[in-house]
Amino acid sequence: MEEDSEQLVETEEYDKKPKKSIASRGIPSSKALYLPAYNSRELRKFQDDNENSTRNLWSLEEVINFIFPKEFQERYNETALLFLKELLKKVEMNGEMTGTFISENNLSKATFYNRVLPKLKKSGLVKIERESITNKETKRKYRPMVISLSKTFGNYLTKIADSWLAVVEDARYNKKKHEKE
Repeated sequence: MEEDSEQLVETEEYDKKPKKSIASRGIPSSKALYLPAYNSRELRKFQDDNENSTRNLWSLEEVINFIFPKEFQERYNETALLFLKELLKKVEMNGEMTGTFISENNLSKATFYNRVLPKLKKSGLVKIERESITNKETKRKYRPMVISLSKTFGNYLTKIADSWLAVVEDARYNKKKHEKE
């Protein structure tokens, strides 16, 4: 029994050693959203002077600018816009359709598959599904890709926004409640 407790102590001490890490250089662009100042000229007005939301909607170009800011990632912005406009027409695209789209628009496959598509997926603008198919004769497996539109981006940001609005409303309510007492 004593041997077991000694081993346990050694393991705990080992776990407490500091781990080496690389100095942070900020958030990688593949994981970041671009949020210009709320009163920036880049954004159309989205709230009135009483902080009530306006009814106007942002265009696809304006939404994509949050994912790939034109000012900093112009090529990615253009590629994402072209692709999403095509996907909006078709709602769903398989690998063959995507490949045709890339070649017809003279886009870089590396840029599309390594930069643009992964960020569109991480952001929740598109959903990527793969089918598992096995060829009966050769027993070879392959997994064709299907890209479709997704509402996750909107749901994600709505959840963040609704949560913040609830926090502000609670704070204002509590302030009024304490002033009455």
